[in-house]
Amino acid sequence: MAAPRQKISIRDIAQQLGLSTSTVSRGLANHKDISEATKEKIRQAAQELNYRPNQLAAALRKGHSKTLGVIVPHINGYFFPAVMNGIEKVATQEGFTLMMCQSNEDVRRERQNIDALLAAQVEGILMSVSATTFQETQHLEQVRLQGTPLVFFDRMPELPNTMAVILDDYQGAYQATTHLIEQGCTRIAHLAGPQHLNTSRNRFLGYKAALEAHGLPFDEQWVYALPSLTHDAGRLGIQHLLALEPELNGVFAAYAIPSVGALEVLREKNLRVPQDIALACFSNEPFTTMTQPRLTVVDQRAEQMGETAVRLFLQLLKRGPAYSPPHLMLKPELVIRDSSLHRSRESRLV
Repeated sequence: MAAPRQKISIRDIAQQLGLSTSTVSRGLANHKDISEATKEKIRQAAQELNYRPNQLAAALRKGHSKTLGVIVPHINGYFFPAVMNGIEKVATQEGFTLMMCQSNEDVRRERQNIDALLAAQVEGILMSVSATTFQETQHLEQVRLQGTPLVFFDRMPELPNTMAVILDDYQGAYQATTHLIEQGCTRIAHLAGPQHLNTSRNRFLGYKAALEAHGLPFDEQWVYALPSLTHDAGRLGIQHLLALEPELNGVFAAYAIPSVGALEVLREKNLRVPQDIALACFSNEPFTTMTQPRLTVVDQRAEQMGETAVRLFLQLLKRGPAYSPPHLMLKPELVIRDSSLHRSRESRLV
């Protein structure tokens, strides 16, 4: 196996041409004090030696790295990759390079991500906190103390003066639950996410408020706390709820993947969706159009969230740490499909 080639530096070019490193550096930078003939010799030698400039070092000498750090809980499914697409689109247009990290829903990994990004001297960090970041926030304060702009998206910690781009999860849940009620559902259960996450908590509150606004009872037993946001958790959740209340006729789920597990169980029990039980959930994942029936969902405007997070970071960079805008809240969109429509007249009268 061949040994890796040593990285070529300005010093190597200088030694080959018998010039000083400062002359080579200025020649590569097209400095006016260097003759065109010398510049051409330097460029030719750099090409022959396959010299690649250290863009980060050059940028840091100018006082900025033009690098933006991003931390996401995971890259499974559609939502966070779609947010990343939005971030990459705007960041690239503005001349920034991205460094992306994944916490895997682990606050310890998240701390390591923060340390790595700060060591790389990123100009800002965009992040969505892990499911285990709810009591340990010292690493987030560290970013602030260092003066690095920090913008949260989707999930955010309970910290004062936090910059964040979030969806109106409360309103999305309210709309979805109201839609189920309008379709004739009167006993609506909720597959709920971890309540220490702002997203899950606001979806629960929106669900509860919709029931109360339409004169329907709220029963804590009809709320199942998902132990994880997985397919199997959705299966366990709907089995538990049906055992408690066999006459359920609607389900609002806080996340899409558990909804698929719930849908499977309903079909196994020969319960028709939506005729016997109507179903709606959060997250417009591509697979929600491939289920039978297709799932009614709340779209989270993922790409728009990523684009908006970068623009907020740019405002922070421009205006300085004194700039303190309110949270930017995006409006959700209810995408109505087969899983919640066309309940029978009889069910409407229950």
